[in-house]
Amino acid sequence: MSVTKHPSVARTWLLVNAAHPSQFASSLVSGADQVIFDLEDAIDPRSKETAREAVADFLSTEDNRAWVRVNDRNSDHWANDLDALKHLPGLMGVMLAKTEAGDQVTATYSRLAETAPVVALIESAVGIEYAVSIAKARGSFRLAFGSGDYRGDTGATAEDLAMAYPRSRLVIASRVANLPGPIDGPAVASSHSLVRAQSEVAVSLGMTGKLCLSPDQLAVVNEVLSPSPSDISWARAFLTDFDDRGRVVRDGSDPPRLRRATKILERARAFDAS
Repeated sequence: MSVTKHPSVARTWLLVNAAHPSQFASSLVSGADQVIFDLEDAIDPRSKETAREAVADFLSTEDNRAWVRVNDRNSDHWANDLDALKHLPGLMGVMLAKTEAGDQVTATYSRLAETAPVVALIESAVGIEYAVSIAKARGSFRLAFGSGDYRGDTGATAEDLAMAYPRSRLVIASRVANLPGPIDGPAVASSHSLVRAQSEVAVSLGMTGKLCLSPDQLAVVNEVLSPSPSDISWARAFLTDFDDRGRVVRDGSDPPRLRRATKILERARAFDAS
């Protein structure tokens, strides 16, 4: 079993507690674009080894494919996590917790024999400050925002204005390093309207993915992070008009609109949107 959306465009990244292996199989058919088994904050230190063994056992076959959130580079568990995961047929990549430097990404990538990409989870002021070097590091595949830990580190609130700078910083760093758009922190709300609102904020800032804590959030987030029917209609109309006039640029607004229309239709095709 595996998810089907390529991780470079994946919208929903479902975090699954690695201490609950009974949920592993069902998570892969939950509707999430990608699944992450969590060996970090979700696991009591006394249960790390058991959870790690459960994940390694599940990913020992190519039929089961998922990502794994591993403990941070400075943790005593980091090396054990990577040694257990290295060369597993079902390992799609790892999410590195509490990333604060590019060399932490590269060290993780190297320890995995450069066979598994790294999503750098940035969760602190230091990580935000060094986001560009993290994004450019060898092995970096995509950036993600650990919004809860960031608030704990900085004292910032969850208000949209307070979170706008770190989110935008990750968007800019991703673009500078030519990475896919970053993955926003999880929605902690159970209300679909609140999950929708939080997802819309992420999209407005240029983020293209979102961590999810429950399968109940997936449909809403997938919808919001996909091109809307009106956007798709506009993109098709613009490109048709552009082709009909011989692809002649009329003014300075045409090139950015052409790029936007092309991106919209690329994402629409990726998600089988109409």
